[in-house]
Parts: sequence; structure tokens; C-alpha cells
Amino acid sequence: MRTPSSPVSTGPTRRQPRSLCRHTPACPTADSADADAARVVADHPEQGWRLLCNGVLVFDDTGELLPDGRAIAPHRPTPVGVLSTA
Repeated sequence: MRTPSSPVSTGPTRRQPRSLCRHTPACPTADSADADAARVVADHPEQGWRLLCNGVLVFDDTGELLPDGRAIAPHRPTPVGVLSTA
């Protein structure tokens, strides 16, 4: 039986925990809309990334790498004054 913290196979040799979240209330999952609200468990500003307890890697450019390997492109807000009035 697999528990929420059981390792998940991500390939022939790599395994990672399903969730690093060990606190209550639990952080949002990597698939939820508010996934970025999870707690930081490893912060490496010198390398430009941080690891959240739900397994999401967040990069300084706002891009993300999800635990299942999917990449989320950077999502920066449009600066005020740059909006088109076409």
C-alpha cells in the first residue's frame, strides 16, 4: 500500500517522495492552483531556485518544474503602461 509520502518511481533508477510536506495543515499539492503557496524546504538563491514541500521546483524567472517532470513556462505579469489599446 502506498502512503502520501511513499516514493514514486520517476524512471528506472530515480525515486522521489510523493510529498515532502510533514506539517499540518498540509501544503497544496503540486497539481493545485495554489501550489506556489507550499513551504520552502530548500532555498538556493545563488543558483536561482527553491524546492517547495510539494515537490515543485520554482525558479527565479517564475518558471517551474513539477514533480512528474512537466515544465511550466515563466509567467511574468505585464508591466503597467505596456498594455495595448488596439
